[in-house]
Amino acid sequence: MHEVWTISECHQGRVKDVSYELLARGRSLADTLKVRLGTVVIGSNINTDDVKQLAYQGADILYLADDPSLSSFVCGRYAALLLKLISEKKPQIIIAAATTSGRTLMPYVAVKAHAGLTADCTELAIEEGTENLLQTRPAIGGNIMATIKTPGHRPQMATVRPRSTKPLAAQHDRPFVVEEVPVAPRSEKSSVEVLGLRGLEGQSGSIEEADIVIAGGKGLKKRDNFVLIERLAKAFGAEVGASRDAVDRGWVSYPHQVGLSGKTISPRLYLAAGISGAIQHLAGIKTAKCIVAINNDEQANILGLADFAIIGDLFQVLPEIEKRLEQRRKA
Repeated sequence: MHEVWTISECHQGRVKDVSYELLARGRSLADTLKVRLGTVVIGSNINTDDVKQLAYQGADILYLADDPSLSSFVCGRYAALLLKLISEKKPQIIIAAATTSGRTLMPYVAVKAHAGLTADCTELAIEEGTENLLQTRPAIGGNIMATIKTPGHRPQMATVRPRSTKPLAAQHDRPFVVEEVPVAPRSEKSSVEVLGLRGLEGQSGSIEEADIVIAGGKGLKKRDNFVLIERLAKAFGAEVGASRDAVDRGWVSYPHQVGLSGKTISPRLYLAAGISGAIQHLAGIKTAKCIVAINNDEQANILGLADFAIIGDLFQVLPEIEKRLEQRRKA
């Protein structure tokens, strides 16, 4: 049976949340193909409960590579292990997250395995009759959606945008198998050595990981007015987001861009002010738990997706929200 695999990411022994999102994608593909879903877990001193949780949330078999030499992500080291496993097990599909490590590891492995790779996918499906993986991703600056397949090569490989799907509910009675992957000692000094890790100081967090995102669009009219978004985000303890229009105008940098041509996010609260809601933007927020939209156009697309819509002048509404937050804080 040619399994479907996901790549589970670890940091300091803990499995990252994006790994559970990937299992939801993989479970759908594996069920369609009627094969097992495996996940490859690479790291050091990996938390046992996290490994079990991967099984509870969709994995049938876990390929566990746990070794001190894998404590830090080094592409060549991780790739050598994964390529050996691919050669032995011959999976038909491998998906990973479109994170920094996923975007580094998967192209390297794809070249070495003579396989195709589609990056930054938002949708995955199985083509009826061929078992080809249909990999959909934004193209031409997010203006169209392209569906790609690699019928002549196996395994079929793709990276998937984080926060583009929700994890499956845990089922604690699911049967599963853990297969320990032997890790060969390094025969010679690697060309890459990790000397230490240092956190970046003075940097804002990632909007992909944020619980609350406050975003602004071209309705703010000019850069000087974007301070309204930044002040409200600070009051909420939130991250700042933006539409593509706001980024293109230079009001805020690209890492804050929300949408298919930016970041796909899934916060508990997404507040959008002066954003009309192009289809690419809406696709980037569809898994947000609560969407609040402020717009003076009753026909704005985003209002149809919003849980709460405020029809009004954002230059009056945003200061009022900030004022009421301050009043509640003092109460």
